Amino acid sequence: MRFASCVVALGWVFSAMLGGRAEEGTAEEVFKKRILPIFQSPNPSSCVQCHLADVDLKDYILPDPEKTFRNLRDQGLIDLKRPEQSKIVQLIERGQGVKTASTLPIGNSKAEREAFVAWIKASAADARLRDAPALAEQDKKAPASPKEVIRHGRKDQLLQSFEQEVWAWRFRCMNCHTEGTAQNDKLKKEHGPRVAWVKKDGAEATMEYLIESRLIDFDKPDNSLLLRKPLGEKHGGGLKFVVGDQAYKGFRAWIEDLAAIKGKKYATARDLPAASQELDRFGSDIWFKLDKCPPSWGEKLLEVRIFAWSDRENRFERTPIATSDRLVAGKAKLWQHNLTLLAPAGSEQSKTWRKAEPSLAPGKYLARIYVDDAGRMTKAWKTGLGESDFVGEVEFQARWRPGYGGMSMADASQVVRRP
Repeated sequence: MRFASCVVALGWVFSAMLGGRAEEGTAEEVFKKRILPIFQSPNPSSCVQCHLADVDLKDYILPDPEKTFRNLRDQGLIDLKRPEQSKIVQLIERGQGVKTASTLPIGNSKAEREAFVAWIKASAADARLRDAPALAEQDKKAPASPKEVIRHGRKDQLLQSFEQEVWAWRFRCMNCHTEGTAQNDKLKKEHGPRVAWVKKDGAEATMEYLIESRLIDFDKPDNSLLLRKPLGEKHGGGLKFVVGDQAYKGFRAWIEDLAAIKGKKYATARDLPAASQELDRFGSDIWFKLDKCPPSWGEKLLEVRIFAWSDRENRFERTPIATSDRLVAGKAKLWQHNLTLLAPAGSEQSKTWRKAEPSLAPGKYLARIYVDDAGRMTKAWKTGLGESDFVGEVEFQARWRPGYGGMSMADASQVVRRP
């Protein structure tokens, strides 16, 4: 059955590629030869290269060529004077050159584009079609989901949230899980290819892999291996997350959003997750340590927010430049972790860090420290640490050399709580 579907899909693709030009037939003939096979194909169109759900070229096509033309024209998707510039054509073009990890047979965007351009040209040359009355509302056809929901399900939109919610925290996992490293090659031999989920080609390749992998449970997102393993479940790398920490929040929020998109659970724009990100996040291999932590912090989740000194304003900046969180090692009386760097969304700093390896300048810094004393985060993972969890701050000098061996340090015994 799968083979038959592939044959049908290839059949309409080659038909579209080899079919006659607009001048070789009427609009109806071009429609039957090049558009109708897209409508009749059992496989998704090339829309799935850019969209995870809610849209397919079939959503715009009717069995009748005239009604299809009027339907697209009335929705502003056809440019009669410049067929190649029609919005429906531009939407198809977005899929050209888009990489996808999908193993499903899908439409060919180049063939689809050529088919629609040829058909629109033939239709635009027909005065009867050009001047045809508007199609009745009950006969119009379009994707069922609102535009906001369709836009939210685009892969480029999902990639933006992936970079902030997952990729920014990858340094907690990448020592073992980065494709092509000596450590990962060893683990692949022992546990199989899925341990190489951090792809060497970057965020987009990693996201594409995860979407198709078994590391995500779309029916029960919180049961996903991508969440359970870092929590320490039969994990050779030990504990990388605790429920409620920043990385757990990011991974789980992204997984739940992905599952909702694929499960078509967003019915209206109001159902979409709030987009209130004020700071862009950037993963780094810059480490920070708090030494001589008091016993009362032991084995509790500690979050540090780091602020840079501003010579121009003669004070510490109001916006943190880095953050991290992890359990305090009670017996060792220390806390240490790699930092995720922060920059105001859309700022020059953010643009710079997108182009090059994020880094921090040496100098004077302030660490503000928050401790989940009551274990509240494990019970309500969506909440965050606030002023009621603030235990104090400490100034320190940092060199910020990358790597575990180059970590900067502050003395936790010097933490003070200023009014």
